[in-house]
Amino acid sequence: MPRRSILTDTEKQDLVKIPTETFEMCKHYLLSEADISIISQKRGAHNKVGFALLMCLVRYPGISMNSDTVIPSSTFQFIVNQLSIKDASNWCKYFKREQTRREHVVELQNLFKFQQFGNTHYENMLQALLPLAKQTDSGITIANALIDELRKLLIIIPSVTVIEKLCAEVITLGTQSFYSDLLIPLTDSHKLSLDELLKLKSNSKISNLHWILQPATIPKTKHMLLHIERLTFIKNLTLPTNLGKNVHQNRLNKLAREGRNLFARHIQGFESNRKYATLVAVVIDTKSSIIDEIIALNDKILGSIFNKARNKHHEEFHNSSKSINEKLNLYAKIGKALIEAKQSHTNPFIAIEAIITWEDFTNTVQDTQDLAKPNNFDFLYRITKHYSMIRKYIVNFIEALEFKSYSHNNSILKALEIIQTMHKNSSRKIPDVVPTGFISNRWQNLVFKEDGSIDRQFYDFAILSELKNSLRSGDVWVVGSRQYKDFKEYLLDDETLQKLKINSPLPIQHFADSNLFIQGRIDLLNMLLDEVHTLANNEELEDAVINDDGLRITPLTNSVPEDINEFSQKVYSLLPKIKITNLLQEVDDWIDYTQHFVHLKNDKKVENNAQLLTVILADAINLGLTKMAEACPGTSYSKLSSIQAWHIRDETYKQATAAIVNHQHDQEITKFWGEGNSSSSDGQNFKAGGRNTKSASVNPKYGNDPGVTYYSHTSDRYAPFYINVITSNLRDSTYVLDGLLNHDADLNIYEHYTDTAGFTDHVFALMPLLGFKFAPRIRDLKDKRIYLPTKSKSYPKLTSLIGGTINIKLIEQNLEEIIRLSLSIKHGTVTSSLILRKLSNYPRQNNLALALRELGKLERSIFMLEWIKDPQLRRRVQAGLNKGEAKHALTRAVHFNRLGEIRDRTIENQRQRASGLNLVVGAIILWNTVYIQKAIKHLR
Repeated sequence: MPRRSILTDTEKQDLVKIPTETFEMCKHYLLSEADISIISQKRGAHNKVGFALLMCLVRYPGISMNSDTVIPSSTFQFIVNQLSIKDASNWCKYFKREQTRREHVVELQNLFKFQQFGNTHYENMLQALLPLAKQTDSGITIANALIDELRKLLIIIPSVTVIEKLCAEVITLGTQSFYSDLLIPLTDSHKLSLDELLKLKSNSKISNLHWILQPATIPKTKHMLLHIERLTFIKNLTLPTNLGKNVHQNRLNKLAREGRNLFARHIQGFESNRKYATLVAVVIDTKSSIIDEIIALNDKILGSIFNKARNKHHEEFHNSSKSINEKLNLYAKIGKALIEAKQSHTNPFIAIEAIITWEDFTNTVQDTQDLAKPNNFDFLYRITKHYSMIRKYIVNFIEALEFKSYSHNNSILKALEIIQTMHKNSSRKIPDVVPTGFISNRWQNLVFKEDGSIDRQFYDFAILSELKNSLRSGDVWVVGSRQYKDFKEYLLDDETLQKLKINSPLPIQHFADSNLFIQGRIDLLNMLLDEVHTLANNEELEDAVINDDGLRITPLTNSVPEDINEFSQKVYSLLPKIKITNLLQEVDDWIDYTQHFVHLKNDKKVENNAQLLTVILADAINLGLTKMAEACPGTSYSKLSSIQAWHIRDETYKQATAAIVNHQHDQEITKFWGEGNSSSSDGQNFKAGGRNTKSASVNPKYGNDPGVTYYSHTSDRYAPFYINVITSNLRDSTYVLDGLLNHDADLNIYEHYTDTAGFTDHVFALMPLLGFKFAPRIRDLKDKRIYLPTKSKSYPKLTSLIGGTINIKLIEQNLEEIIRLSLSIKHGTVTSSLILRKLSNYPRQNNLALALRELGKLERSIFMLEWIKDPQLRRRVQAGLNKGEAKHALTRAVHFNRLGEIRDRTIENQRQRASGLNLVVGAIILWNTVYIQKAIKHLR
């Protein structure tokens, strides 16, 4: 039987909601002269009003009307005011004679070609909605599509009960059809292979399915080999290579998430198609994850080896500093004696022996040779001491992954083939002729020995190191990977690109001549150059000076009134004291944000709201479910864990946070804090603890301790609308656009602020293309340079700031690809953080990356000139960043348990913890905002 309850009460109410806004009523309910003529033919005021309302409602939202239909007073008045009726108060008499209403419905059908919904329409809608049901099992999505189709066909919408029944049935049919389509390539032997996943792993108490789902984040050889073994197990299932390509990927991903949360015994109990479809989805998703994790493990192992070598290098140099200093002083004396001996034509050997005996001198030379390091003074010469770590897995690593490149003669791939061949032939000696084109200058002296032969150990290290760089840049990709796939797959195909160009979601309005956009930016740059040069020449720049030494900007002064502290204390003293648990419940009573935490499978809400809030709070305060269950009577770990597995996801956290953000922006007082169209973003580092210490990365911006960075976005009305987790040493700028594009809140952000770590030229280039004005606070702005469209001597006062010209021709030649990239990000084909990471890592810089950087230089030059001439811009940026810092202080206070250390090893768990923290912080801010409003009203 199909599911019946697929819509929430709120969704049912909104499905065929009657418009109340003036714009919507004017659009749908303005009566023509012909309409009024028909209405006026009815007898009695009540019949005229009833017929007019029925006519309007049948047109939109497409429903019939009966005595139970609730018509908003504003809508009723809008319609009645168009009729020449003095008193419409007794219009309810219209429903006393049901025959009249039925006759009116038939009359409307004849007049305007409306149709009553019947069995034939029911069957037709099942077939029409089936393709959509293969793509999603969201009840509200299917229901909205049904309503749209009925309106298009002028079919009167049936009751919500009928709609829900139809949608439930089509979802059931769609799900079954989705399973069937997914399993088309499978044979009986494939299904037997999938059954192996549900069996216990040999010498283990867990199933093979549970085993392949185990994460591997600690950078050790043992974990690398285990993960390669998992990937090999999946490959040995010998499933078709095209499996999953013929179904909608979002539906496939959702089924995979569902399967990950199930035990093998649960899946074993499913009917055949559902069982195998679930296993296929999990295998496809897990295979890509394992491939990416293997590559990440290799990066971390290499990084660990390099760090050990670097630290040892520095340690020995530090320990040898006293001996080195002694030798330097000794050789300085010897050198001076030799110079004097040459000048006086005396025996140099006697001069040396006058300072030190010949025997001691010989020993000193030997000691100095031991202290001496390679000429390039690079720590890499020490990495071979750790060669055993990579020797154990390098061949398995190469054989497990399928590497590809655009170039048929890629020297790295040829080198990988040689390593494989050597392994198969059990050969330890490097062949006389091997690929060396990938070996950079840094590796030359290490890989090539003095006799010209190849050092095997350094050669292997060079391969893995340069392969790492090539994978990051996209010169080399891996089949089946998500993070390291073919660069072209990240971008829109030509057909989709052309469709999007017609109704572009980008600020560029004229795609037929996109150069108009570039010319507009050049004209703006020239205008600003003229303005700033004139102001500088007349010494009229406000709080800024440009001279031969460069740029100097006077720091901002505090513009907050002195008595504001006293007033704020009065306000805060009126706020009630409240427990965090009660606060979360009270905010939920206001806006029902917990309704968004629906079940992964059936979209149902959590039955026990208190337990859901307990899980959210456990994430926010960094406590974990085990200790939270111990601290909360009446619950258990299994109950909390079940809620977390089935109801807590990235999308549910995003939707709930969006509800809080929207309510925050609706508060009257927040209009005094900002216009609601600007935001800031910044990273906040939390140290890694426990087992995560070994797998976490070190970000130089935050010191030498391994940790995790929560990169969050805050609106100018103090609403934290997005958070992301950075687990690597990448710059914050890589993640700036993710938050602006991927939040679910009803925000219209125009201007965005970051600190120095939040900008690169690539980000500067993409911001205006995606509809944002970028305004970072650049710490070393005086050392940055502005660039001119062409060479010019028209700005002598700005000479100290000018760094050269912009390659406009390169931008114009690659503008089509820049637009493709921008649309791909906007459309969601690829995240901005992933593609920016790729572009910034190109070792040889492809044309797209170069053109984007030139466009970024153009945009950065525009911004710098605006910054120099506009002190209000500088003040806005500072104020925006201060709001983010204030939010950081609250975040640190909430995330207090375990000393604020992040001990989760997987990125999924870390992201979940960050999302819970962001939601709770947003709820606290909203609660404070509401009560501050009340306090100020009380003081007035």
